[in-house]
Amino acid sequence: MRTIPVYQILAEDIKGLGVDTVFGLMSDDICQLFATLDAMGVRMVGARHETNAVMAAAGYAAATGKLGVALIGRGPAMANAMHGTISAAKSGMPVLIISGDAPLGRGVTNALGPDLKAFPAATVVRACGIPTFVPASTDAVRQALADAVAEASLGKAAVLLLPTDLQVGYTAVPDGPSPVKMLPPAAPQPARQSSIDTAMGLLRNSRRPLIVAGVGAHRAGARAAIEALAEKTGALLVNALKAKDLFRGNPYDMGILGSSSTSVARRYIEQADCVIAIGVALNSLTMSSGIALPPVPLIQVDAVRTNIGRWWHADVAVVGDARLVTEQLTAALPGRGTDQKPWHTAAVRAELAGFEHTMDFQIAHTARTLDPRMLTLELSRILPENRHIVFDGGNFMANWAYFSLPNPGHFTHSLDSGSVGLGLGTAIGVARGQPDRTVLLMIGDGGMLMSMGEIETIIREDLPMIVLVMNDAAYGAEVHILKGQNLPPAKAEFFDVEFAPMAEPLGFESYTIRTMDDLKKIEPVLSNPQGPIFLDCKINGDVIAPFITEFTHKDTGKRA
Repeated sequence: MRTIPVYQILAEDIKGLGVDTVFGLMSDDICQLFATLDAMGVRMVGARHETNAVMAAAGYAAATGKLGVALIGRGPAMANAMHGTISAAKSGMPVLIISGDAPLGRGVTNALGPDLKAFPAATVVRACGIPTFVPASTDAVRQALADAVAEASLGKAAVLLLPTDLQVGYTAVPDGPSPVKMLPPAAPQPARQSSIDTAMGLLRNSRRPLIVAGVGAHRAGARAAIEALAEKTGALLVNALKAKDLFRGNPYDMGILGSSSTSVARRYIEQADCVIAIGVALNSLTMSSGIALPPVPLIQVDAVRTNIGRWWHADVAVVGDARLVTEQLTAALPGRGTDQKPWHTAAVRAELAGFEHTMDFQIAHTARTLDPRMLTLELSRILPENRHIVFDGGNFMANWAYFSLPNPGHFTHSLDSGSVGLGLGTAIGVARGQPDRTVLLMIGDGGMLMSMGEIETIIREDLPMIVLVMNDAAYGAEVHILKGQNLPPAKAEFFDVEFAPMAEPLGFESYTIRTMDDLKKIEPVLSNPQGPIFLDCKINGDVIAPFITEFTHKDTGKRA
């Protein structure tokens, strides 16, 4: 047995998990644990705001598949972190948030007060539906950490609140292995044969099936199996946003389903006579206010039973691993001749291959601003192929459709709580988790002004990121929503902030981009980026994102 400070055994257990990076913000409430982790060789990435620390942990988890850990103080620090904590809880990433908490103060009476940091963290976090663990004694702290880590292992956010007096207390630690362990992933399970048989009843009669795949399919390694099913059935392929470019290179790939669908994809989708949704939530980001898919029979495949039918109706539920179920479906289907696969023709392949995004819009540069769509298409051409794109929220975010990426593992967005301003912290975590890739953050001027203090973290941590501000001098989404409702947009419009001169003294290679010629001049810099780069791109705010028309259109049964 050893008798050691609680913060020391916590640091040992965290490092023993294989955690090599922790994101946080130094505070007197957790400074001993912070410093001990640092002394043990764990990289401590210090953020400038607690929410950004949590989002960096979530971005790191998304980029690496490892546990993301954030360490923050109590009271106002945890209150600051709630925005990121709620978003991380919705992301489906394994994230552990460790926060200081008020001392238990047992046996203390008539103490001086008030507690300036008083905040009912456990009550607030639990009210948000997030698993929360609070040890009641020094001897219970280690088990509380083990319970929180086990919960996070399930792909959730978990919060461990550490009373300050317990952290600096002592506990007796037995010799032997640590009880703090990540739970192993559940073994993939096939579907019950009865559900496969039921799905076959629909697929046998389908001649124009559409396969919709989500990030669950990507994580299950189901791409090859889905392509084999598409080949056997004659299906066309689309992906949900989080599974962006899952089928890149496949001749029957039609790209993103939802607001960002191309015109050619929409035309074929409307002709589908059956939909097979594999590892996809079919939520608001995918369903375009309910008009993304035609009213045809839908088979939904998911490893988690409660995910099926959660956001959109499913006619047939098939519970099982995305790859295994897809292989079961393929094996059960009889072969088809070319006459039974009307979409698998040279003409369809040629139409899909010949599509250019510029067929769907008229270029809208002005004398002083860029069309954001053309800017994004050109960036997709210029940037190294081994890149990871992180999107913040705003009217500009529809431009994710114009980036080409190797696979969904190269794409992250920070929109799980529907907010702007979370992308910068997320991108810092991604860049730390994937140092071999060019990480580009696309963020609006509104989101940048919310979180701009974090650009100093990029320099301090020597992260070779590209930060690109899509600067329309407005809260662009709100401008278009107000205009769509014939309301004055003035309070959502601002003067044109010059970001580049602010970023340059910190150490960024900074540029202001107003024309395509300005972008062309720095092509050598972007094609082989060597350090932190900041781009203030002045974009035409009159270019409206497709999802905005869905918000403002009253009749969701028709396209605006």
